[in-house]
Amino acid sequence: MIQIIKADGKTEVEFLKRLGERSRSTNAGVTAVVSEIIDNVRENGDKAVMEYTVKFDGKAPEMLEVPREVIENSLAECDPAFVETLRKAAANIRDFHERQKQQSWLTAKENGVIMGQRVRGLNRVGLYVPGGTAAYPSSVLMNAIPAKIAGVKELIMTTPPLKNGKPNPDIMAAALIAGVDRVFLMGGAQAVAALAYGTESVPRVDKIVGPGNIYVATAKKLLYGNVDIDMIAGPSEILVLADESANPKFLAADLMSQAEHDRLASALLVTTSEALAEETVSQLERQMQMLSRRDIIEESLTNYGVIIVCDAMDKAVELANDLAPEHLEVCCKNPMEYIGRLDNAGSVFLGHYSPEPLGDYFAGPNHVLPTGGTARFFSPLSVDSFIKKSSFIYYTEDALENDKDDIMRFAQTEGLTAHANSIGVRFED
Repeated sequence: MIQIIKADGKTEVEFLKRLGERSRSTNAGVTAVVSEIIDNVRENGDKAVMEYTVKFDGKAPEMLEVPREVIENSLAECDPAFVETLRKAAANIRDFHERQKQQSWLTAKENGVIMGQRVRGLNRVGLYVPGGTAAYPSSVLMNAIPAKIAGVKELIMTTPPLKNGKPNPDIMAAALIAGVDRVFLMGGAQAVAALAYGTESVPRVDKIVGPGNIYVATAKKLLYGNVDIDMIAGPSEILVLADESANPKFLAADLMSQAEHDRLASALLVTTSEALAEETVSQLERQMQMLSRRDIIEESLTNYGVIIVCDAMDKAVELANDLAPEHLEVCCKNPMEYIGRLDNAGSVFLGHYSPEPLGDYFAGPNHVLPTGGTARFFSPLSVDSFIKKSSFIYYTEDALENDKDDIMRFAQTEGLTAHANSIGVRFED
């Protein structure tokens, strides 16, 4: 079960160091397998994809690409209440991400110089969606909606078929609501390779986004450069900051909501109250008995969970910024007073009634977040993730002549005489 430690400047640092090491481990065996899959798909296209689908998913799908009418008919196969929930969540996600849109701009100076920046969506993006027991319609919404808002021309989704060779209707319904253009029934590293290189049936994409297992994550990592990716995601994590006003029943529930993701997931509570820490442990033991993924939760909390008791909230905030967690809950009496001090977090949940699952599914901000401390320099998935920018410059002859000596001086100082010549030749007699 989760342990309680007191912050002394050493014990908590050692734990956080061990926590970071789990995300940086590399499985050489997985890398070798994935490299072979990538090479095979690059050389043999659809044939290799179908062979791996049979090998890993048990059966070849009825069709590699899902017909549009099958996607549209999926709504009728789903629980109508769930479809309505999908629509509500999509509306919230769309509203939040619409505010992130950037515009192209142009400025004209008095000397006739014109400069600006052109912003447009990527041409084609691939969205990987897990299947089987890890089928997450919420991930379809979170990845597809920002892409379409950004102006991506074609959004290609891949997802493994069910054991019967058919698509998951909940995933298809989410794809329809989110605006996905085409869907292919394929999963694993072979799907990532097909998107990166293109096959006879699958078009080559410019970027691949979406969650997946270690084979999917490794494929994305190996193919980065040939294609852009969203991020290298590690195990899920949550850090909860809590003062005496927090409810230990809520805290325990929130910690377990992340611990159930994965045996490597981490759930941390940092508080100034030792009594609250002990009450939270009692609540964990009580609530865990009722949960379907109890074994995963218990292993996660035992190995990668901790409750840290600090002397003051200033120390708690410092620890949060050092860890840079994927999810950060602030369960304090006045949570807004901390928002300006919490610099490193993927997403911040403020107050006693803003639990992390609110962000996973419904509120609107994206749930694709940096993990493993990378929130120090990475941002959540957003509309910006699906755009590209180009600058443009127009100079008149007079404007260039006015600046030519400075430009040539730069070039000559750097030893690039052809650069200097490119400017000077325009003003020779």
